[in-house]
Amino acid sequence: MRILMIAPEQFPLPGDNSVEICMLAIAKRMVKQHSITIVCRRFPQQKARSQIGGVHIVRLAAKSKSYLSSVLRYLKHQRFDLIQVDNRPHYMARVKRLCPGTPVSLFLHSLTFVPNQPKVAASLNKADLIVSNSTSLTQRLGTRFPRQRHKIKTAHLGVDTERFKPADPAKRQAARSAYQLNRCFAILFAGRLIPRKGVHVLIQATRLVQKKVPHAKLMIVGRGKQPYIRSLKAQAKKAGVAAAFIGKVPHSKMHRLYQAADCFVCPSQLHEAFGLVNVEAMSAGVPVIASSIGGIKEIIQHGKNGYLVRNYRSPESFAAYIIKLANKKTTAAYISRMGRDTAVRQFNWQRTADRLSLIYSQRRRG
Repeated sequence: MRILMIAPEQFPLPGDNSVEICMLAIAKRMVKQHSITIVCRRFPQQKARSQIGGVHIVRLAAKSKSYLSSVLRYLKHQRFDLIQVDNRPHYMARVKRLCPGTPVSLFLHSLTFVPNQPKVAASLNKADLIVSNSTSLTQRLGTRFPRQRHKIKTAHLGVDTERFKPADPAKRQAARSAYQLNRCFAILFAGRLIPRKGVHVLIQATRLVQKKVPHAKLMIVGRGKQPYIRSLKAQAKKAGVAAAFIGKVPHSKMHRLYQAADCFVCPSQLHEAFGLVNVEAMSAGVPVIASSIGGIKEIIQHGKNGYLVRNYRSPESFAAYIIKLANKKTTAAYISRMGRDTAVRQFNWQRTADRLSLIYSQRRRG
């Protein structure tokens, strides 16, 4: 098939935002079977056209507000067997109006852009298919928009298991030295620094951990608004927590941070559709402790390949599992092996690409 994927307008491709990371990773695997083109917004210093791993990248010169118009102009002169629009239901509806004879799919990565509103429902009604990244998201979408339930399919996301893999001792030591972790038990968080991600809970959990594991150190990776980051730093200082606010790290270098960590904690306080960072950590052989919420529960089997925290608003609950991993090396090693095995078997990008190819092939035949 000739497949077009339309990216949102906010971030460059390739880049560090999760939607664009997922799109390119899936496309690079699907190109083994199909001709794949990704259309995205052009940012400064980017070429208008390029090819990455066999995927054709078309970058349109446009501001955010005029991006959709540029996409529609591009489509007037192109023909595809299927069009996928990521995370933008209203864009998808406009694309379908322009291309009524072409199957159009909406790939949703979260509930952010699909509030329960009549206008959104009307746009979703135009989709030939809706693809979600987890069973949890599929169920929530079906509850919120029951008339669309029959067209929603699930395709779990994945990870590059070759890049995100356990480091050999020398590389691990080099990574730990780079972040001054030689004698520390390193607790890693990676994600957006916003209240719903629960970093404030993790800081309090680390305060409790340090009473039992004095050499524990919290590494906080991600970007956010400066007032909120200042409040987190003030909280850590007041609590006496050894915390390093590392800031934004390019996704191309994130595997090194996972390889330096002793455990990864995802203390989300609200629904997570999937939780890509957890799979990346597991693939890198880092034991994961995460909130028992949303799609995370489809990745982690409690006590086998990670730990799920039911009372995820409680710092004490997170602290208990962190202390367990710090004090029981055999347990940590077991969780590490099982997490890596899960990522390799169930959550690799080729598996995602194969699933999406099957969904689209069935739709075309149907």
